[in-house]
Amino acid sequence: IALNPWDVALCVSGTIISCENAIVVVVIFYTPAFRAPMFLLIGSLATADLLAGLGLILHFAFVYLSPSEAVSLLTVGLLVTSFTASVCSLLTITIDRYLSLYNALTYYSERTVTRTYIMLILTWGASICYGLLPIMGWNCLKEPPSCSVIRPLTKNHLIILSVSFFMVFAVMLQLYVQICKIVCRHAHQIAVQRHFLPTSHYVTTRKGTATLAIILGTFASCWLPFAVYCLLGDYTYPALYTYATLLPATYNSMINPVLYAFRNQEIQKVLWAVCCGCFSSTLPFRSRSPSDV
Repeated sequence: IALNPWDVALCVSGTIISCENAIVVVVIFYTPAFRAPMFLLIGSLATADLLAGLGLILHFAFVYLSPSEAVSLLTVGLLVTSFTASVCSLLTITIDRYLSLYNALTYYSERTVTRTYIMLILTWGASICYGLLPIMGWNCLKEPPSCSVIRPLTKNHLIILSVSFFMVFAVMLQLYVQICKIVCRHAHQIAVQRHFLPTSHYVTTRKGTATLAIILGTFASCWLPFAVYCLLGDYTYPALYTYATLLPATYNSMINPVLYAFRNQEIQKVLWAVCCGCFSSTLPFRSRSPSDV
């Protein structure tokens, strides 16, 4: 098989994704202090993105080294599971951030821990079910006309995934709008109580709004083109269109560690301790709410 530059680009993207998220997974897993709900959700996101990166690498290796229908089903199933878990993990993080602001007084309770585990179970349960569909027989290997823009996924399967994505995106958009309103209201109340200048209130709200806009804008710009193309395209469309929309979608898994993990001061301390010993990992961590991350 002739080497496709797009497959090489996806493999390189998968390698970078795997390295970044492996660091996050190792740091969270081996640091006892990172057992709070928000770190569990960040760990879930990093695990999903790590599997997505490994799936891209395995797909490239098997396509060019030992291509077969069985292996194709396994790699595609892994990619569907991991990317679905990644998107759903972003939704759970958004829900956790919203609840940490909306129910700030009761957030640090056993109910939050229970809710976190329930969200994780639902996230990975639904993702695994989606990923098992091609392996369990819902594929287009025996009926090529039913193929979608991603073989061997059927058109109906990809439509379900795309519609699910738009539903997740709509919920995230609504929650981030509510988060923005809460942040602006809190900043105004603090400014009034402490007699801050109006410019301080403006700077605080602008910073919070900009952060939320970057998070949601990155997610939308990476995934929306691919989701729309999955709804409109079919197996007769050139593979170039699939590659051109799928590659940016993988960038979301590359950016997630930067937005959700490496910006966290506690994770930064541990990374510095591991890399150069500038900080001690035994130092007490400042209690931070998910909205700070």
